[in-house]
Amino acid sequence: MAQTLLRLLPMEMAILGLIEFSVLFALIFSMLSVGDAAALLQTAQLPADCLILTAMLAVTIVGTAASIGMYRPTVCLDRRRIILTGTVSALLAFPAILIVGGAWRMTLTPGHVLWLARLIALWLGTLLAFRLGFYLLSRWRPVTRNVVIVGSGIRAEGLHRLLSTQRQALFRPVGHAANIVNLEKSAIMDALGGARPWGIVIAADEPRSRGLEALRCQALLGVPVLNEVTFQERHLGRIEPETAAEAGWDPAEVANDTAWSLGIKRGLDIVVATLLCLLTLPLMIVTAIIIRFDSEGPILYRQERTGLHGESFTLFKFRSMTVNAEKNGQAQWAQRHDPRVTRVGAFIRASRIDELPQLFNVLRGEMSMIGPRPERPMFVRQLAEAIPCYNHREVVKPGLTGWAQVNFPYGASVEDAREKLAYDLYYVKHRGLLLDMITLLATIRVILFREGAR
Repeated sequence: MAQTLLRLLPMEMAILGLIEFSVLFALIFSMLSVGDAAALLQTAQLPADCLILTAMLAVTIVGTAASIGMYRPTVCLDRRRIILTGTVSALLAFPAILIVGGAWRMTLTPGHVLWLARLIALWLGTLLAFRLGFYLLSRWRPVTRNVVIVGSGIRAEGLHRLLSTQRQALFRPVGHAANIVNLEKSAIMDALGGARPWGIVIAADEPRSRGLEALRCQALLGVPVLNEVTFQERHLGRIEPETAAEAGWDPAEVANDTAWSLGIKRGLDIVVATLLCLLTLPLMIVTAIIIRFDSEGPILYRQERTGLHGESFTLFKFRSMTVNAEKNGQAQWAQRHDPRVTRVGAFIRASRIDELPQLFNVLRGEMSMIGPRPERPMFVRQLAEAIPCYNHREVVKPGLTGWAQVNFPYGASVEDAREKLAYDLYYVKHRGLLLDMITLLATIRVILFREGAR
């Protein structure tokens, strides 16, 4: 589990989180020390209880921020998203600390609620100051990981495009050479413009040439050298379909799915799905009524999907499109501003409310809370012919949300499906309770900011 966490959390983000947690801890404890802590806590054991309350409030606030993406590199590198995500974090953290404070013998008088509001305001100001400073550092490059990509062909071009467009995990391509075996160190540094590389990624299409390139690069520059396969899996949380096909690994054997682990996962699916059903039942009732009055047709939409081991099942959704949206029964990709979507459908698709009936698929055992999204049989056949290892995702139950959904927007083409499969294959290989929890928390961010909805 520790390896999974280290793989998914860049060191820079971990250090930033530790600094922010320490500052927040000091801020809360100082406010408790200066204020009337005895009246606030109503206890004689003030030093111990102040420390415990401080820790609980700090964990709650930082945990809320982390769950909606404040520690994603893509957020830290965008000023607009820093401000937006920070503000949303503060709005969500306030009711969370009210609950935690009330549970920990904290009197919630109007004055004490105002005290908590001041705490959140001070934390937000401190957070934004830290993040904008981090953003400026990233613009000046001190915290960016400079990567040299060595190789030619599809692999090297694809990796360079991925790092250039998405800036994942603070990586920035600063050099791209087809072959440096015959180059001297001075020539390499000149090609990099003097930039000190964090590491070198060998992305040669020919497997036999990768070892020679790696040895030469490491000897010349004295920095870590990774092949493209290891780099993407360890630092980007994805496995390319071509890589999986080349390695020939069996998806059923890469994770230890014991009866005990499967039982725990199924038990958690039932508990989480039941709680969500109870919490969202009023919302589902209101949604059903609005759909009924908005347009003609059934409230629920039933569709055949492919599940575990390729078996078909009926998936439930709130209807968001007009009746007979697919002419002649031909499956069609959903597009941006799709004219088939109803007025209510546009909202419930963007907010993911249309997916809520799938909680009953989870309770019936046809789906899990976390897993690859189930696809329609017609698309499965089409994608399996076009993309290597596409059927590997069927080794686990499909999910209401998944690792691909929180890392890549809505797929509406074969190329999008290939990109999402890279994340699905990573999930299949590294599936476990910790990765499920991370994915579930990240789903909150996806829903709040309407990422990738169509």
